[in-house]
Amino acid sequence: MRRALRGVLLAVVVACLMAASTAGFVWWRYGAAGPSPAPVTLLIPRGSGVADIARQLAAANVLADAYTLRFGSRLDGTARRFKAGEYAFAAGISPAAIAALLANGRTVVRRLVVPEGLTTAQVLALARAAEGLEGEIAIVPGEGELMPDTYYYSWGDSRAQIVERQRRAMAETLAALWPGRAPDLPYKAPAEAAVLASIVEKETARDEERPHVAAVFVNRLKRGMKLQADPTVVYGLSGGQGPLDRPLTRADLDTAHRWNTYVIDGLPPTPIANPGRAALAAILHPAASEDLYFVADGKGGHVFARTLAEHNRNVARLRQVERNRGGTTE
Repeated sequence: MRRALRGVLLAVVVACLMAASTAGFVWWRYGAAGPSPAPVTLLIPRGSGVADIARQLAAANVLADAYTLRFGSRLDGTARRFKAGEYAFAAGISPAAIAALLANGRTVVRRLVVPEGLTTAQVLALARAAEGLEGEIAIVPGEGELMPDTYYYSWGDSRAQIVERQRRAMAETLAALWPGRAPDLPYKAPAEAAVLASIVEKETARDEERPHVAAVFVNRLKRGMKLQADPTVVYGLSGGQGPLDRPLTRADLDTAHRWNTYVIDGLPPTPIANPGRAALAAILHPAASEDLYFVADGKGGHVFARTLAEHNRNVARLRQVERNRGGTTE
């Protein structure tokens, strides 16, 4: 009887030692480097349990086995805090580091870059095409209501929310800039300033030129002259969808529509694009200039003129540059 009891006790002790040894080995494996030779990015679906995640990572060779992560994360308490999302797992990452990453929700940060001068239709197309964003954009913002910038998001974020962030950023930027505007400007509301800023944005991409271009348009508005801005004609002809696939013609400039500043007086009824902060600042603080005209210089910039005669000479020089290149005026 005693011999049998000793045998049972010995078996129990051996079993306990083996279990402890196994647990110790698994715990060692939990902190050891994983098998992946290169970084791996994976999307952990919503509703995934610890076992599901472990199997997914093992199948992707991020884990050597599924059990180690399940055991270790339950032991250290991280398992109950795992979050879904897109994760970048470094080469050789340990199961313990994976658990910490998933528990802290340090997902991949993606970027939506919205350049200056896009129409709202173009910006919404970017948001709809952005990988990882979800949902529809039920409320379409007006033209000029979206702030160009780089917007960060995670997989599964809402398209509607990222567009709302752009709308809010534009409203806040205008509200911050408007009170410090120069005196005696020919527009009395931030919405009118946004219209002119959008024209400046489309006329030049050079920061140093924007205040000078703004001054030309401000001077023309003050004198009751038509703005005669080609980008406004393009906007009306394209329906706000973007650039034309051809140069403007004389017939285009004569075509009557609400945005054709060769035909209408003053500002068009809406912005023609979404202006950036620099363009907004330029029309609120235009350069000190009496110039009323500008034209491309053939080198990516513009030359300015106070009189029509001087402007015509600048246009003639541009025509000669283009003939020498075999090109055409935009």
